[in-house]
Amino acid sequence: MPSDPVRVTRALLSVSDKTGLVDFARALVTHGVELVSTGGTHRALREAGLPVMEVADVTGSPEMMDGRVKTLHPAIHGGLLAIRCNPEHQAALAAHGIRPIDLLVVNLYPFEAAIAKNCPDDDAIENIDVGGPAMIRAAAKNHTDVAVVTDVGDYAALVEELNARSGVLSLATRRRLAARAFARTAAYDAAIANWLAERAEGSGPSPFRAFGGSLAQALRYGENPHQAASFYRGPGKVRAGVATARQLQGKELSYNNFNDTDAAYECVAEFDPPTAAAVAIIKHANPCGVATGVSLAEAYERALACDPTSAFGGIVALNRSLDAEAARRIVDIFTEVIIAPDASEEAIAIVAAKKNLRLLLAGTVPDPRAPGETVKTLSGGLLVQGRDNAVVDDMALRVVTKRAPSERELADMIFAFRVAKHVKSNAIVYARDGATVGIGAGQMSRVDSSRIAAWKAAEAAARTGAADSLAKGAVVASDAFFPFADGLMAAAEAGATAVIQPGGSMRDAEIIEAANAAGLAMVFTGHRHFRH
Repeated sequence: MPSDPVRVTRALLSVSDKTGLVDFARALVTHGVELVSTGGTHRALREAGLPVMEVADVTGSPEMMDGRVKTLHPAIHGGLLAIRCNPEHQAALAAHGIRPIDLLVVNLYPFEAAIAKNCPDDDAIENIDVGGPAMIRAAAKNHTDVAVVTDVGDYAALVEELNARSGVLSLATRRRLAARAFARTAAYDAAIANWLAERAEGSGPSPFRAFGGSLAQALRYGENPHQAASFYRGPGKVRAGVATARQLQGKELSYNNFNDTDAAYECVAEFDPPTAAAVAIIKHANPCGVATGVSLAEAYERALACDPTSAFGGIVALNRSLDAEAARRIVDIFTEVIIAPDASEEAIAIVAAKKNLRLLLAGTVPDPRAPGETVKTLSGGLLVQGRDNAVVDDMALRVVTKRAPSERELADMIFAFRVAKHVKSNAIVYARDGATVGIGAGQMSRVDSSRIAAWKAAEAAARTGAADSLAKGAVVASDAFFPFADGLMAAAEAGATAVIQPGGSMRDAEIIEAANAAGLAMVFTGHRHFRH
């Protein structure tokens, strides 16, 4: 039966992160706890004037192999694993002169931090902790009798409980700490496994996969108020974006803010900052306006013109440092989040006038060509795939119609296909002069997306008093092939002059014939951009 409560009389401390170590150890000593420690931790405690025994004195064996072997010894693991109410275990302790350990305090070698800095492989390997995870797992397994602390953030609560309960810890606390301990070693091992998998030869999926992360923020709720949610940051070098950004002001990000901001920044990252200023406005993870311009302010106004109704309460992502002129335009309407690589002091001050508006500075824009993985949960499992890092600039575009696109049409085709990559399927994007003028997203049939995008373009024209739909003279991008000519003809009827699509339909010949009959120029990319 578990012991409840457990009095802490002996603690083993071995930490890489020494934040708060001395104060925590001093609090333990006030409760009469005997301290045992290793290497640098032992040195830090001794220099602070605390009574502490070295692990080598407990094991009778010196640290060896540059510290690789120090705690892997029965005197340590026996003290952690012995069940206090088991007579055989107690007899073994007595026979071998092993004393129980009631509290283990370990944080691991900083493997995740090392690989985040793109350290040499040898350095990464030296930051793979062996003894630490072994002790953590031993103590957590035996949490009926042993408490294990793996996070410096738990020190204060532990001291508070020891003070309140005269040096003892409850079973509830030990069980909570054990759960955190196993989660920590699982995330740590996942980071190592995935790092090694990137370097391993051979192909094909691994028979086992692990994913881990560290809690970055507890959220008020998830997609809906009845759903619990948290944001976890992945290990290693993280893609620039919401996970790397500094939030300068505004309310806490919600689950939906995180999701939409990520979608917005990934979309705007498709546009090279030195080439043109770009702005993406996102609502419910779909672009409602994307544009390039000479300045961010110009790009924003052109993106907003596509669908200002949907942009209300949206996310604005920029591929360049936010300047004052762009900031003034953006704060004119209700916006949830602005994310940019950086911002001028004047722009920051302008945004600060809107106290609830979140401003995130990510440092840089992510590389759209970078490899990576996406993970989606299913009932009872996970779907894992490589991220869509195909970029239209790298594709061999093939003209399949009698009429080739003009230089202006081709530039707009490339622009529209960049955007279509970030629109939920089925996706149709009308664009002209480096700006979206109509977007159809997430419909069950491609022809419906075509019609919605054309309707959006007509609505945009009506708002400005233009005589013709903005679709007239525009190009159209489709994230996947047209299965029938109806979607293509909807674009032609709206006034589009050129089409870019992956191709690959059984009816490609029929689609090409329809394009020729309508006088459209059409280009095949050979790459599909489904996004569900």
